[in-house]
Amino acid sequence: MKIAPTLALCAALAGPAFAASPAPDTDWKKDDEAWRARAEQSLRKDNGWLTLAGRYVMKPGANTFGTGAANDIVFPPGLGPERMGTLDVPAPGVPGKVTVKLAPGLEMTQEGIPMSDKVMDTSEGAHDWVTMGRASFYVIEHEGRYVLRLADSESPVRAHFGARVWYPVKPQYRVTARFVAYDPPRTLPIVNVIDEVSNEPSPGYVEFAVRGRKERLDVVGNDDDGLFIVFRDATAGKTTYGPGRFLFIDRKPRAGETFPLDLNRAYNPPCAFSEFTTCPLPPKQNILKTSVEAGEKYPPRKKG
Repeated sequence: MKIAPTLALCAALAGPAFAASPAPDTDWKKDDEAWRARAEQSLRKDNGWLTLAGRYVMKPGANTFGTGAANDIVFPPGLGPERMGTLDVPAPGVPGKVTVKLAPGLEMTQEGIPMSDKVMDTSEGAHDWVTMGRASFYVIEHEGRYVLRLADSESPVRAHFGARVWYPVKPQYRVTARFVAYDPPRTLPIVNVIDEVSNEPSPGYVEFAVRGRKERLDVVGNDDDGLFIVFRDATAGKTTYGPGRFLFIDRKPRAGETFPLDLNRAYNPPCAFSEFTTCPLPPKQNILKTSVEAGEKYPPRKKG
């Protein structure tokens, strides 16, 4: 989807393997269980949400980084030497690239290839990871600011993680929905957990009935790759994640088209697993009074 970097990052969990509307001719219950297994595997992978160890907004110019307190970017202990190198960041509004240059004698790798300096790809969805020991990082550009995301392959969060927790798959939560297009398409302001606002294209909304109540949810997306939904329901803060959950529909329906919307595939945002993420919050019209006792619960299980 061509959406803002913050939403694109969150929707990365919702690629084709995480579609919220499985094909009608599949064994959908079995398919849901397989989908949940893939969601679990994706969360646990190297450089996944459980491994995140830092988020740093960089200043224009030279940004020194390492585990020493004198650096502009201070990595947690154990993630490298005191001075690891420098990241050169362009001035606001000036087109350019972020270049990482390591201190003499140090080396980083990307897909097994060693290097001591690199021009980072900061484009949306690039996730241009480089690795130094147990530390990995990439840089993303967001509204003129450059942000470094750091991962730790030995993160205690990943080490102590038990499992995602889900409601049982229930047929009453695989509902028939209808896509209603806005004419013309609208812009939907989405606020994230640190009060940043992004204006997202909203081509319409989906309407459906659950627990005998008619509901509608605004969607985000501006092409034919799918629709992204941020919502909250009456289970929030009780059995599900308080700020809200996500749904992804892998194929944008035609205006007026009905399709199966599987609420059993409602899933938690990255912020449910990591403090180093900036997740979008549901707009007020996407806050439901109905309890959607389907999809992912909260909190996840920890290892005993």
